Amino acid sequence: MIKAEQITKSYGQLQVLKGIDLTVKKGEVISIVGASGAGKTTFLQILGTLSKPDGGKVIINDTDYRTLNDKLLARFRNRNIGFVFQFHHLLPEFTAFENVCMPAYIARTSPEKAEEKAMEILGFLNLTERMEHKPKELSGGEQQRVAVARALINDPSVILADEPSGNLDSKNKKELHDMFFSLREKYDQTIIIVTHDTDLAKMADRCLTMHDGRIVDEKRRA
Repeated sequence: MIKAEQITKSYGQLQVLKGIDLTVKKGEVISIVGASGAGKTTFLQILGTLSKPDGGKVIINDTDYRTLNDKLLARFRNRNIGFVFQFHHLLPEFTAFENVCMPAYIARTSPEKAEEKAMEILGFLNLTERMEHKPKELSGGEQQRVAVARALINDPSVILADEPSGNLDSKNKKELHDMFFSLREKYDQTIIIVTHDTDLAKMADRCLTMHDGRIVDEKRRA
């Protein structure tokens, strides 16, 4: 479903990515680990179309996104990729329910369908009783679950998560980690996670280690 070939990326004289190849099947959960500065987040941003590679190509659902103009690329990103970040980036003036609906409204989904889907996902994530609360009224774990619901609203091909449990306590970390695999089982969701959390990394189908801009090791879950 995702194929990256010989991805390179430099910032000035600094070459951050040095020729990365990766193939991801539908329904796989992949973790990417490595020291700070290894290029993990840069690679995730390229997979998510937030940054274009200097060399190589990324194909998602048979589309090479380098061929798309800015307007088509934004539409492709909105419909095919869900993002979950360490800092949830919820809009503070809107309720949890409204935050989750927002990407569907942007995609011009009818309000009825968007709101029905939002209620389904929030229910699955045990947030029904919290959906009319604004972010400041939610716990850190609840805010991150709302961010996951928002990422799911357009039935994306892939969810990309960058240190999703980095700001959570141990209880909420475990709940979030378990939730990713529940999503795979319920929605056959493909998920790629950049993390420093060894427990989360080991749960993935494959754990990739990056070092100095390359993938240097791959371990499959036993």
